[in-house]
Amino acid sequence: MTKLLAVARRVALAAVRFSTQGCSGLSMFYAVRRGRKAGVFQTWSECRAQVDRFPAARFKKFATEEEAWAFVGKPASPDGSEGTENKHEQESQVKANKRLREPLDGEENAEPCVKHVRQNTESVPSVNKDSFSYMGEFVVVYTDGCCSSNGRRRARAGIGVYWGPGHPLNIGIRLPGRQTNQRAEIHAACKAIEQAKAQNIKKLVLYTDSMFTINGITNWVQGWKKNGWKTSTGKEVINKEDFVALEQLTQGMDIQWMHVPGHSGFTGNEEADRLAREGAKQSED
Repeated sequence: MTKLLAVARRVALAAVRFSTQGCSGLSMFYAVRRGRKAGVFQTWSECRAQVDRFPAARFKKFATEEEAWAFVGKPASPDGSEGTENKHEQESQVKANKRLREPLDGEENAEPCVKHVRQNTESVPSVNKDSFSYMGEFVVVYTDGCCSSNGRRRARAGIGVYWGPGHPLNIGIRLPGRQTNQRAEIHAACKAIEQAKAQNIKKLVLYTDSMFTINGITNWVQGWKKNGWKTSTGKEVINKEDFVALEQLTQGMDIQWMHVPGHSGFTGNEEADRLAREGAKQSED
């Protein structure tokens, strides 16, 4: 009799555990890797609020919270790409998802991307905001400067600004004035901010491989201003006019300055470098 009671008790406990697990298994988790707010949500309505009409949104439905968070935390390269192994799958999803719908279990969805416009280096009055790449609420841009024969009489410098594949604001032009690599890096950032302001963009993630530009605008400028635009050793700041122009342009902007290693295979940086080199070949006029 005692053995029968023990067996019955084990069966009852097993039934309770099964019931509990079964109930919890009914809940699904919606993972948003790219959207207004990345994270894991328990309802489709919460997920949809983050991805609906968000450019190139990435989201997926999971049965467990662990899998959902693993999807959210999956690394992406600094240029925003997510690798090429699922390129065909992503393209088919873009074509299929003309209207936003709830993903099936384990299905990853991609919001349709705006068709790319043929590159044009001329000034564009207004550009569709959906054509930009976003990091949260911030628009992403890459800048680069170059100078052949830097420091010599025949130096030729150019600036490059890259917003994305075939973007109408992509530009590569000759650097006006003194031809140096550091000036080219600073004025590439200036040009990007000018373009952003013309599009009424207030939040910008600016990638550059120039730590000189980043340190100058985020750390050194304030000290130079207090010292009457002199360095800690009492020398005149060589790039004073360039940093004055850059600082003025940053007013009213929320800019995240991001360093990316140069010539390391990052698409955005490589494209900005290519545009800068093309700009250096142009005449100073």
